[in-house]
Amino acid sequence: MSLLDYLLAPREDHRGWKTPSEASRILFVMVVGSVSYWAWPVTEGNIVMWVGTVIMVSTALLSLGWWLLSLAARNRAPRKLTASVGKVTKRHRKHSS
Repeated sequence: MSLLDYLLAPREDHRGWKTPSEASRILFVMVVGSVSYWAWPVTEGNIVMWVGTVIMVSTALLSLGWWLLSLAARNRAPRKLTASVGKVTKRHRKHSS
């Protein structure tokens, strides 16, 4: 499997739901980190304005980035979220009355 397939393939969790790809997770950390670094001097250290700016700018950038990643990820087979996903068994609990 190529690096692009590894990064762009959606991840399947233990319920069978498709979760974000590795590239989406990396994009989230990079965008929030870089916007946080950029916004601190712009907001002159005002924490409330900094948080608001980080949320507002990150939301716009992540929406665009995730849309572009979804276009690049089309027709890729999903991968397991972790190696242990296929090994999960359901346990039945007895309910006490």
